[in-house]
Amino acid sequence: MFVYSFKASTLKFAGIAALSLVLLIVLIAVIPSVGSGSADNSEGVKAAAASINYDKIKTNEDRIAFLAQFGWEVEPEPAEEATVTIPSEFDRVFASYNELQKRQGLDLSRYKRKELTRYTYIVKNYPNYDGVVYANLLIYRNRVVGGDICSADVNGFLHGFRKEG
Repeated sequence: MFVYSFKASTLKFAGIAALSLVLLIVLIAVIPSVGSGSADNSEGVKAAAASINYDKIKTNEDRIAFLAQFGWEVEPEPAEEATVTIPSEFDRVFASYNELQKRQGLDLSRYKRKELTRYTYIVKNYPNYDGVVYANLLIYRNRVVGGDICSADVNGFLHGFRKEG
């Protein structure tokens, strides 16, 4: 025969545990709807990246059309085409470059030790800048996996595909 006995402290503990569980369920139900109205930059980046076509980039015309999605007009032929290998370990400079990629919804860490093709185009319509501006596309298996817009000047600029300002 089994005899169970409960002390008042045991009943209080069970009541607090049940109340905590109910509170947790309510919070889980409420928080996603509250968070949807917030200005979370990472969610905005993901939504913006979802509207851009990164796949099926097979031809020169596809690459030019990809850049046009961001409003860039480029020379009809790439200024350079090169094979690059993403390093297995990122140094400080490459880690910083990958942070730029992450801000635009991409991540090069998935492509460590992989060979990618880099296509560099000359941008013809960069606003308020007279120097040479390049658009770099990093392509892996017909998909844009990274890239940037940069100036050719030593003290120039580097940013993601979206226009600054």
